[in-house]
Amino acid sequence: MRVRTSPAPALVPLVLAGLVLFARSEIFALARKTTTPDDTAASPVSSDDGACPAPADETFFPDVPDAIPFLGPDTRERFAFRHYDPGEIVAGRPMREWLRFSVAYWHAVADRGADPFGAPTKRWPWDDEEAARACHVADSGASAEKSAVGGNDLRMALAKRRMRALFELMRKLGVDRWCFHDRDVAPIGATFDETNANFEAMVDYAAELQAGTSIRPLWGTAQLFKEPHYAQGAATSPDPSAFLKAAAQVKRAMDATLRLGGDAFNFWGGREGYQHLPTTDLALERRNYAAFLEAAARYWNAATEKSLLYGGAEDKKKPLLIEPKPQEPTKHQYDWDVATTAGFLREFGLDRHFALNVECNHATLAGHSCAHETALASAMGALGSLDANTGDPQTGWDTDQFMTDHREAALALLPLVRDGRPLAVGVNFDAKLRRESTDVNDLVHAHVGGMDAFARGLKTAARLAARGGALETLREERYAGWRGAEAEALDLGGGFSLERAAEEAARRWGGRENVGYFRDATLRSGRQELAENVVADAA
Repeated sequence: MRVRTSPAPALVPLVLAGLVLFARSEIFALARKTTTPDDTAASPVSSDDGACPAPADETFFPDVPDAIPFLGPDTRERFAFRHYDPGEIVAGRPMREWLRFSVAYWHAVADRGADPFGAPTKRWPWDDEEAARACHVADSGASAEKSAVGGNDLRMALAKRRMRALFELMRKLGVDRWCFHDRDVAPIGATFDETNANFEAMVDYAAELQAGTSIRPLWGTAQLFKEPHYAQGAATSPDPSAFLKAAAQVKRAMDATLRLGGDAFNFWGGREGYQHLPTTDLALERRNYAAFLEAAARYWNAATEKSLLYGGAEDKKKPLLIEPKPQEPTKHQYDWDVATTAGFLREFGLDRHFALNVECNHATLAGHSCAHETALASAMGALGSLDANTGDPQTGWDTDQFMTDHREAALALLPLVRDGRPLAVGVNFDAKLRRESTDVNDLVHAHVGGMDAFARGLKTAARLAARGGALETLREERYAGWRGAEAEALDLGGGFSLERAAEEAARRWGGRENVGYFRDATLRSGRQELAENVVADAA
């Protein structure tokens, strides 16, 4: 029997093709709606009335008290510190001295939840374009209608709202340091000159907001990885013009950091590395990178000595920092980890100028723990600052999560407490909300949780580092032999030689049986399990 077929199947490919084209057009329309020139902005936010409130009335965090209090570990209040009490004395110093916290501008108020697989998810109140237009008209005294405010004027008005939101967040957290990239705080203009003018205007605006407060940058930096001309690197680019642009940009960012009274200047070489080794001249790129850093150090050292804000000896203590990271976005970065970066600095004679800014998530990407990196940098005398975050053990990239495990924080801080000295710079929350967290209160909860984790970790580290405590006793006993007569006889500080060692070994063990076991030597137990229990108990 013949089966009658419907003509519909023949139409299926045409229908599917139409749906694909429609979907593509909708996706591109959404991308146009949700993307500004900085590729990060969510859909425009509009307020109910689009009015510009008086400065005293403006708030972006209306649910949060003016000053988040310390209420202790038993409180059920969510806007409260459970462990961070800035005046509490820990290991001989107030907690605020050990933990000079900083809020990261780019994560706190400029991140909108976009990732490589999805559009922005966050609609922050400070991104309200109607309110930004109204404030621009009010501030400039212009007679133009709000609807006429657009382009660079609108981008700058939004940038000022973000800056005010940052300062409100810091004030409520009780934090007086912030960190910035130059391209975060000011929009890129239509021209080179407009870009520079935007940045200078935003630095002036930040200075206005800082006036009369203790707020200032923990460190500033230049964003040398996002713009297309840095696609193959900045200081390590094969294009000399990219090198030149980067050098000029660093000078402006350094000037801004000093203008705002910043404590330090940081370098993160996101694209200072390679993607394809066979076409990379490693010697040339590493030499150029060293020359770039040497020029930056000369300028910074001279500029800090001339600074009118913090002159003289105080300014000479303002460190330059390098932040190690193994990869991402490049396949391999030249500042892979603490050991690699320290070796690079020493190879080119730059170690006298730079300290290291250890980021915990970068440590795990390099196959280390954060504790390993802080301990090694401290042992080298090179630890300058800490980017406080953590990664997800199930992912292999830089997730920049807030650290909430006080035990991880304790081990990262232990070298500092043992040395009895806080970080030369401070603790920056280089951490962001999860893409699914879209409420302004989430930002507050995240920072409160991170500050509490480090406060609790600091107290744990102090217990572990206490003289006469269980952990320090185990450590001292483990190395007791190096404080005795045998170690003194080795004379490692001057007279030791391999020839002398061979003679001594022959005298002590020559002609004896089982020479490999050294019968007169005592094999001490490392007692690792006991030490692990001690660390666990202290936490």
